[in-house]
Amino acid sequence: MAHYALINSKDIVVQVITGVDENITQIDLDGLQVGGSSEAWEKFYETRPWFSGFYCKRTSYNNNYRKNYAGIGYTYDGSRDAFIPSKPFESWILNEDTCRWDSPISKPLQGVWKWDEKTLQWVELNGEN
Repeated sequence: MAHYALINSKDIVVQVITGVDENITQIDLDGLQVGGSSEAWEKFYETRPWFSGFYCKRTSYNNNYRKNYAGIGYTYDGSRDAFIPSKPFESWILNEDTCRWDSPISKPLQGVWKWDEKTLQWVELNGEN
């Protein structure tokens, strides 16, 4: 199985669907031969009436496509060809290699921590939520 993100005109993911693997060729109801590549299936899903107004990009759980598995609300960045999650805090910085957000200071390796945006530091929870 393959997964595809449906993206609106503002480049926001609105739905992720389970679709056909790109190596499968299928005959569409209209008699069209479809398949053989991710791009062919993306175009196929874009032309379905129920997905009208959206464009489609392949995504994958193991991040083989477009850096991150797409989620609803993620942004598709065409220049990076990547799905980028929402920025969790104003101070966090986009990691260009992973297209994920990194805190301005590294999270400690031991213990349970949460980010405090007011102080711009990690705060240990010590059994608290």
